[in-house]
Amino acid sequence: MARKTDEPLVLGIETSCDETGVGIVRGHTLLADAVASSVDEHARFGGVVPEVASRAHLEAMVPTIQRALKEAGVSAKDLDGIAVTAGPGLAGALLVGVSAAKAYAYALGKPLYGVNHLASHICVDQLEHGALPEPTMALLVSGGHSSLLLAPDITSDVRPLGSTIDDAAGEAFDKIARVLHLGFPGGPVIDRYAREGNPDAIRFPRGLTGPRDPVYDFSFSGLKTAVARWIEAKRAAGENVPVADVAASFQEAVVDVLTRKAVRACKDHGVDHLMIGGGVAANTRLRAMAQRRCEDAGITLRVPRPKLCTDNGAMVAALGAEMVARGRAASSWDLSADSSLPVTETHVPGEDGHDHEHDHEHGHGHGHAHDHDHVHELSKQNLYE
Repeated sequence: MARKTDEPLVLGIETSCDETGVGIVRGHTLLADAVASSVDEHARFGGVVPEVASRAHLEAMVPTIQRALKEAGVSAKDLDGIAVTAGPGLAGALLVGVSAAKAYAYALGKPLYGVNHLASHICVDQLEHGALPEPTMALLVSGGHSSLLLAPDITSDVRPLGSTIDDAAGEAFDKIARVLHLGFPGGPVIDRYAREGNPDAIRFPRGLTGPRDPVYDFSFSGLKTAVARWIEAKRAAGENVPVADVAASFQEAVVDVLTRKAVRACKDHGVDHLMIGGGVAANTRLRAMAQRRCEDAGITLRVPRPKLCTDNGAMVAALGAEMVARGRAASSWDLSADSSLPVTETHVPGEDGHDHEHDHEHGHGHGHAHDHDHVHELSKQNLYE
């Protein structure tokens, strides 16, 4: 379905992990991207603690929304919809975001859109490089996900081609950083050390790259174990561990597999664009190798700026705006968080699955009182039932 000519103003809320993200988007234009991170509160535990994350979201939610509205220079009553990550993610953290989105949508009389975290990571690139080509091939790499996805339509049709069968790339970065005593999170610090190291110093294994292995799936558990054992052997022998070389060689093994499989997927499916998203997409070596391999294969690479690769509210708002623009069904008031929401469910529509195309055509588009009254009637009905 073609995009509509008007540009919806949508607020997006993201609370799937340890970032409280609130973004405001008008069409493909980013107006505000406010983030409150609780990463420092998790650092002493060496990883994200769900209960700590949930409490941090509760404290940060209202101030972060207020900051986003101020930054965008818009009033909440001007919004055409509220979008929120419904999953996947940490259940408790997601519930905070979903509850807040419901409260704001109900109080303001705006339609509610529960959207998929992974699809949002793809859609955020529209804020950087304009409308996504259809289909788009996406490589998503983060602390919880390593996925190859084919997206003929980001609002309704995302197809998984491959994913990690054990550790995600981001998890492997965190674990190796811990073994090297570099702290948490591991991705940025390993990237930094790797710039001073030799990526060819140590030949670490490349998981699932044999002739009989799954073509598009990823495995980083064996690599993580190999690196940890190499470090332990050095320490046991009383030798110094060359941290920069280990970081560079480990990073090279991860990036080599990710880019090789992504480019192969593009070739196999006849797709001439590759989008890379997720927190690990901020990695400088991943960007450089992907650029070189895509150029060699005649593929156009799209990678958002680093701040839009990590979890943020802008990506949720971007997908929400696309849902509104294409007349996709809003979510019902019984929307719930789903920690394992499959990527094939790009959003969670209402029970009737009603598209708002009809409303647009008859002068009842987003932002009109007709929709708001309908929303409030549904709310009251649910409350009294």
